[in-house]
Amino acid sequence: MNQPVSPGTARARPLWMNLIGGERRPAADGRTLDVLCPSDGQPFAAICRSGPGDVDVAVHTARAAFDGEWGRLTATERGRLLVRLGDAVAARTDELGELESRDTGKPMSQGRADAVAAARYFEFYGTAADKLHGETIPFLNGYTALVVRDAHGVTGHIVPWNYPMQIFGRSVGASLACGNACVAKPAEDAGLSLIRIAELALEVGFPEGALNVVSGLGEEAGAALAGHPGIDFVSFTGSPEVGTLIQAAAARNHIGCTLELGGKSPQLVFADSDLDAAAPVLVKAIVQNGGQTCSAGSRVLIERRAYDDTEFAFIRRSREGGNP
Repeated sequence: MNQPVSPGTARARPLWMNLIGGERRPAADGRTLDVLCPSDGQPFAAICRSGPGDVDVAVHTARAAFDGEWGRLTATERGRLLVRLGDAVAARTDELGELESRDTGKPMSQGRADAVAAARYFEFYGTAADKLHGETIPFLNGYTALVVRDAHGVTGHIVPWNYPMQIFGRSVGASLACGNACVAKPAEDAGLSLIRIAELALEVGFPEGALNVVSGLGEEAGAALAGHPGIDFVSFTGSPEVGTLIQAAAARNHIGCTLELGGKSPQLVFADSDLDAAAPVLVKAIVQNGGQTCSAGSRVLIERRAYDDTEFAFIRRSREGGNP
């Protein structure tokens, strides 16, 4: 959680600066945002309130990396770096979990679990990096048609506050594996773990500029990133309303986009269900992560003759606690 503050107000708290081209940089105009602990509403850190100029620098830095050292690496070399990053994240699950917990309000156990999941994403994409093959297509006699998979170039990633590390891992991890250079904009409410993971990427050997993180408000830094003419693809997870704006910005620049906009996932209960086994799952699917999950099972469709028994089991389990 955050609120705008003046640069002087934030000095008593650590300022988590943008990471651009391997350097920690403040916002060009010095503006910051307080980072508030959700449990007590008290500020414990500050982030940069970046603007279009900061985003522009990050995008051009990513382009230089794509055209330079990062773009010259082989798929095998990229994969090895991603596996190293996964190992570095896995070795710091307590540190990252505590950071995520304080930033988002999650229990420590869930913060650690998110760090473990992020590490697995980097490992998965690292081992898949050299297995993205093209195709050979039958054609005319004496001719061979080939499909070669090339990187987009510079990709933008707008990451939400409910699962910062996990979504960062599966979005940025996939993009880096394919050879793109990345600019990520974390949610202004929770993004410290992303900055820390970007620092770890540098520590394990990623070239400067391959992975950049710029913090700030969605309507300022996020909008600037989505609409930047130097971005070749954009990924967004968040609300349908903002997703519409992202899609429109991508269309104006004639680039592709990936949108994950949540949903209302149904759970089905039939009369022959084992309600003792089903009730913990029904409750957990709704309440996990404070209910802030894109696949939350927030609709329960029940066969009519099982309704009363399911309602009783659901209420009882809710009172006992949602975890199995």
